[in-house]
Formats: sequence, structure tokens, C-alpha cells
Amino acid sequence: MKQVILAVALMGLAGGAFAAGKPCEELKSEIAAKLDAKGVQHYSLEVVDKGAAAGGHVVGTCEAGTKEIVYKRG
Repeated sequence: MKQVILAVALMGLAGGAFAAGKPCEELKSEIAAKLDAKGVQHYSLEVVDKGAAAGGHVVGTCEAGTKEIVYKRG
């Protein structure tokens, strides 16, 4: 149940992030701030090429859709 709530929260965070054409580091910082504000711990955010999100959840896209920000727990 916790994972479902977390997934819904992440999708809510990513709502605006998917449409944004922001620089990746700026968007990654914004997403990290939102996760920290919600008390999420033990996570990582990684910028990868589009389609290379193996093992994580895409929580944002950046640089005109060429890169993705991937959330990993642990």
C-alpha cells in the first residue's frame, strides 16, 4: 500500500515536469525539493537518456524531451 501511495505522489509531482523543457539539473533540484518536503528518504534521482530508465520510475523529462529523470528507491 505504501508503494501505491508513493507512486501516486510521484506522478502528481511529475505532472508539470513531463511537459517542461527545463534544463535537467534545474528540474532534478525541483523534484528533489518536493520529495524532501514530503519526507521521502533513501532515494536517488538520475538523469538518463530517454528510454534508458531501467530499474526506476521516470518522474520528469528535460532538455526538450531528450533526457529523463529517473527516481529509484533505496
